[in-house]
Amino acid sequence: MKHGKKYVESAKLVDRAKLYETDEALAAAIQTAKAKFDETVEVHVRLGVDSRHADQQVRGAVVLPNGTGRSVRVAVFAKGDDAKAAEAAGAEVVGAEDLVARIQGEGFMEFDVAIAAPNMMGLVGRLGKILGPRGLMPSPKAGTVTPNVAQAVQEAKAGKIEYRLDKTNIIHCPIGKVSFGVEKLQENFNTLLDAIIKAKPAAAKGQYVRSCVVASTMGPGIRVNPAKVG
Repeated sequence: MKHGKKYVESAKLVDRAKLYETDEALAAAIQTAKAKFDETVEVHVRLGVDSRHADQQVRGAVVLPNGTGRSVRVAVFAKGDDAKAAEAAGAEVVGAEDLVARIQGEGFMEFDVAIAAPNMMGLVGRLGKILGPRGLMPSPKAGTVTPNVAQAVQEAKAGKIEYRLDKTNIIHCPIGKVSFGVEKLQENFNTLLDAIIKAKPAAAKGQYVRSCVVASTMGPGIRVNPAKVG
């Protein structure tokens, strides 16, 4: 893979063999962010579990204390009072059969988070093949299937993120923008890692956090000492 000039310059600032302390790694991620836009800082955590087994799944959601730094468009599947509450809480799109029809028939996907009232899941289930692969399917475990849709909308707007294992047993999550600075990014990092560690499955054996890397959107990966986070 061929990298651009800015990436190559940034990579020279990082010691690939070193396991950085968290604050050092975040400072390096900020230093190596050379793009003209406010890059997102991402965390990639490899866990000592096997995602092929149901009893070793790691999934949940957490509200980052300093948010993610991006505006989140929320769609809510609800009717009646739930729909009114979702609109009042700031949801951009609210609907029931009409919203399902827009997504199925028109390919409408102008939202970043989907939330559903429990009585809507029979309807929303029809969208599994569309929302599922995009990571947008409402789920009780992620707090996006809930009787309190207004609170879920507020949390999504405040910086709630979902974490889940991919097929290679890695969790990928944003923890904010480069402009946040080290202190706010570290608070978000600690909150996310605490949640992941608390979600450790009973079936997990050996070292749980195998590796941890932070990086800006366009920058190189910086290895964090896993012994200090897990």
